Amino acid sequence: MAIGDQADIVSRLQQLSPVGWFEAGYATIRDALLAGVANGLSFIYSLLAYVRLQTRISTATDGFLDMIAGDFLGDGLPRKANQTDASYRARIIAAIFRERGTRKAIIAVLTQLTGRAPVVFEPLRPKDTGAYGLAYGYGSGGGYGTLLLPFQAFVTAFRPSGGGVANVAPYGVPGGSVGGGYGVGSMEQVPLASMQGQVTDADIFNAIESVRPAGYTIWARISS
Repeated sequence: MAIGDQADIVSRLQQLSPVGWFEAGYATIRDALLAGVANGLSFIYSLLAYVRLQTRISTATDGFLDMIAGDFLGDGLPRKANQTDASYRARIIAAIFRERGTRKAIIAVLTQLTGRAPVVFEPLRPKDTGAYGLAYGYGSGGGYGTLLLPFQAFVTAFRPSGGGVANVAPYGVPGGSVGGGYGVGSMEQVPLASMQGQVTDADIFNAIESVRPAGYTIWARISS
């Protein structure tokens, strides 16, 4: 018997019955009636307990967690296919409390999304462009700076590294284009869709936009 279940509520109702109205062992009709009442009250108790969980991100479940993501983040953070509540909750909390409006924020959000750190270049930032006396040189580092591009940055983001296709060997290695064999893979033409992960180019652009400093122009490109 647990608090709030049917047996618990029946026991509580029995304790409220007037003493002396029912002899011991002869209250079957009373208990049957109480069981019916307790069944409804038990359902209400469990429903209230469930509703209480949905009022906090840390305990929300099911579709209510999706609704919370929509309230805080709009359409920017949908649940992934077959994603668990715990995993989705962690993504929501990270997105809500993520640093925004800084160079560091852009690097962090893209690294978290793709697993690969982006390259960020600001024409007005000496640390990016290099300067006389520093370890930068043509073809080896740095870049051309300019005063004509204030409040602008160039971001090169990278798509997630693909994991290939299970049991199919790469081109040009034993088991690949030169012939397959037991336990070493096989030859196969694989469509591009099979090689791509769940992170799309649109996801990358949206991630940049979600943390971009206000009034700052970001020129972004995506590379594999």
